[in-house]
Amino acid sequence: MIQDHTRHIGILTVSLHIPSAQSLKMKRSVLKSLKDRIRSKYNVSIAELDGQDKWQVAVLGVVMINADNRYLDGCLNDVLSFVENSNEAILCDHKIEFC
Repeated sequence: MIQDHTRHIGILTVSLHIPSAQSLKMKRSVLKSLKDRIRSKYNVSIAELDGQDKWQVAVLGVVMINADNRYLDGCLNDVLSFVENSNEAILCDHKIEFC
């Protein structure tokens, strides 16, 4: 039987500008590459939340669950730094929330 454990969910939302994208196909390619690298490096769930019909704009949501809130905060801040240092997209805005 599963015991009741303390768990925290961390959510990072990032708003991106992709200046090199001249079509939706190009944008999807850039986002797929970025999402795959984030997923493999940080073991998080990630999805495009908004801007699907715009060439150079995207909003991504990154989610992670753990028993330690400080660990989540550190990991999500690492993901944020990774996105900031990406050459493919410019970080416009971000928000980190915990549930």
